[in-house]
Amino acid sequence: MTEQVETVVVGGGVMGSAAAWALASAGREVLLLERFEPGHVRGASHGASRIYRTTYAEPEYLDLAQEALGHWRSLEADAGVELLTLTGGVSGGAGDARREEIAEAFVARGVPHEWLSAEAAGERWPGLRFDGRVLHEIETAGRVHADRAVEAFQAVARARGAQVRHSTAVLGVDEVPGGVRVRTEQGDVLAQRVVVAVGAWSAGLVAPLLGGTSGPLGPGGLPFVVTQEQPAHFALRAGAPDELTWPSFTNDPGPSLVGPGRRWPSGTYGLATPGEGIKVGFHGVGPRTDPDHRSFQPEQGQLDQLLDYVAEWVPGVDPSTAVPISCTYTTTPDHDFVLDRVGRVVVAAGFSGHGFKFAPSLGRVLRDLATEDVDGPVGAVAERFRLGRFAGAARG
Repeated sequence: MTEQVETVVVGGGVMGSAAAWALASAGREVLLLERFEPGHVRGASHGASRIYRTTYAEPEYLDLAQEALGHWRSLEADAGVELLTLTGGVSGGAGDARREEIAEAFVARGVPHEWLSAEAAGERWPGLRFDGRVLHEIETAGRVHADRAVEAFQAVARARGAQVRHSTAVLGVDEVPGGVRVRTEQGDVLAQRVVVAVGAWSAGLVAPLLGGTSGPLGPGGLPFVVTQEQPAHFALRAGAPDELTWPSFTNDPGPSLVGPGRRWPSGTYGLATPGEGIKVGFHGVGPRTDPDHRSFQPEQGQLDQLLDYVAEWVPGVDPSTAVPISCTYTTTPDHDFVLDRVGRVVVAAGFSGHGFKFAPSLGRVLRDLATEDVDGPVGAVAERFRLGRFAGAARG
């Protein structure tokens, strides 16, 4: 007999778990299916630290980030565990015009912030090197504990009636009269709605819903790019500030900030991971990869580049202590998310590099998409996140 449930969420990373949490919190019947075991490291949601900040000029992202802060605190209270630690955040390097736009948005939104000179920032945070003006987000930036967050979303969802099943691979999602059939290795499930939030595996599940497996921008017209990224943890040097005092930080070492014959990627980030040191990484520069056939091994050229960057810009850590991390990025050409509905299937993808902080807000968006009238217009998400912006994509 085919199992029947109101809503199935496919994918137990942070986005799928947040969707299950939001649905269950609204009293909806939900089944979360995750391909791998709890705490696995094959995707993008594992580890102990992700940056939380509101350093955006775009109102769509500011809305989500500011909403997320309250949701993170509510989730902490419900789960009984600390998830979000506010440390402040600093942004420096090239791209001053962009930071000006962000600061103007901060003024409009009442986000506490200040501008610091490189000298003043260096005195306050001697573990970091700065060049040019530094934007300091004072009270609304820090870090989220990634592993705990996924566990908390799932635990609270369970407590509110959700079913959570790990080690359950979904083979396909097909619309059928009156619902959606979710095919798994353990049998079929018939749902009224399905949320697909599977990160690097998105194109394989979503493409058939868009009428094909190939297109000018990738499978099914979906231009998802999956890369293997390799940030690393670094131990503090003797005498360096305690890791608990470090802010989250981003830096764009533009051409004017790079020494002779040396150049680093335009986007770098870092934050403390208590107990593991300082995490530093480049944003979205790893080699393309198949999520089912990853090496999990660092590419030496990129690792050497990271070590060189850390030696120059993060003097508070010892580059020789690097412990590389392997994770997947799933991105779109414009680096905006995909949040949309195709018939009875909600698609959530493309969050890598800056999505984790928004997870509880995006869970709410996915809940709204999954509970809207499927015959009506999609109204719960900003236009910039819809599939229709990509050539070859189709929407229900």
